[in-house]
Amino acid sequence: MGHTVLLLVGHDYEDLELHYPRLRLREAGHKPVVAGATAGATWRGKHGYPGVSDCAIAGLEAAAFAGIVVPGGWMPDKLRRDPAVLDLVRAFDRAQKLVASICHGGWICISAGIVRGRNYTGSAGIKDDLINAGAVFRDAAVVVDGHHVSSRKPEDLPEFMAAVLAALDRQGR
Repeated sequence: MGHTVLLLVGHDYEDLELHYPRLRLREAGHKPVVAGATAGATWRGKHGYPGVSDCAIAGLEAAAFAGIVVPGGWMPDKLRRDPAVLDLVRAFDRAQKLVASICHGGWICISAGIVRGRNYTGSAGIKDDLINAGAVFRDAAVVVDGHHVSSRKPEDLPEFMAAVLAALDRQGR
């Protein structure tokens, strides 16, 4: 039996950055759980693809999951204003569980205050934000720093998910 992994969703998420990881996790024998502001809601991606939340973010505990995957799009800019989201991401980091972000997903990690001193990548649009938050920016398809995995854009999803799955394997089944 694989790990249970949390993925975040909200309006204007980057469609591929939610669904590709969700399907790859499932294919690898893990259980992806999609969480949004409310349970059972349908969220529209930037390109119109629907994403349905399995559960609400409020009340979730990092202890129930092996890691978290934060897709990009414009969604992270909205979700990072929610204290419950930031507390949850900090809890994953404190427990040294997988914290994976792609594209603008790094905004949530920045707002959670967990990037200082870490090697990170993300969309070119958040490069300055990462640097200003104390991260060491690397322009690479995927950057792994301990239990943190970050990536730049949808085209990097194969490398991103290979690193995410490797990180989960390191955590053991």
